[in-house]
Amino acid sequence: MYDQRLFMKTLSRFSVVLPEHHDLDAAALAELTRSVTAVLGLGGSGVTMAEEGQLQFVTAVSPDSKELERSQEEHQEGPCRDAYETGEVVRVTDVRQESARWPDYSATATRLGVAGVAGIPMRDGGEVIGALNIYSREPRVWSDEDIAVAVVLAEVATSYVLNAAKLHDQEQLSEQLQQALESRVVIEQAKGITAQRKSVTVDHAYQLMRGHARNNHASLRTVAEAIVGVGLQV
Repeated sequence: MYDQRLFMKTLSRFSVVLPEHHDLDAAALAELTRSVTAVLGLGGSGVTMAEEGQLQFVTAVSPDSKELERSQEEHQEGPCRDAYETGEVVRVTDVRQESARWPDYSATATRLGVAGVAGIPMRDGGEVIGALNIYSREPRVWSDEDIAVAVVLAEVATSYVLNAAKLHDQEQLSEQLQQALESRVVIEQAKGITAQRKSVTVDHAYQLMRGHARNNHASLRTVAEAIVGVGLQV
């Protein structure tokens, strides 16, 4: 279960804190690992980014997370690698039982006392440019809600990284990102409300919202605002 209040606070923090940093790439990704670890109550997290088809370690929230990310960089195996290659989220309840799939990575995780892992692809449009790894000390069945939170935070951090070169127009960038954050927040709130009302998964709730938006020639944000603000049911 994620901390919703901390999640909303974290989204706002991205738009306020990060533009003050000169080294925006590093700041955004470090903020991502700290944020996702706190919001989801994780044992750790880390980021690897692609360079000529190989994943390279960038940042991690703890020494153990760093060692796991380094293992993926050295052996080019693990959930981050699979998420990067497939473009899909990789969920593993207990990586210590995946020795046949990722022998070196599994051995490192076992030694460090890490069990649950998930790899989240980081995208630039249709291209996967890296991956976020999240870790749990105990076996963890990653819920749709867990993954949705991690994906949102990864998307926000990636947006900052990709726009770092445009910071000469910082005011315009901050405004655009603030609007994107506000839109993402209300959509995530609406997904949670709809999922609870309908007793369905967050992914199913999102599909219901998209269908309603298409059928009524409305934007997804407009539908989300109506769900949150006036109790629209889809």
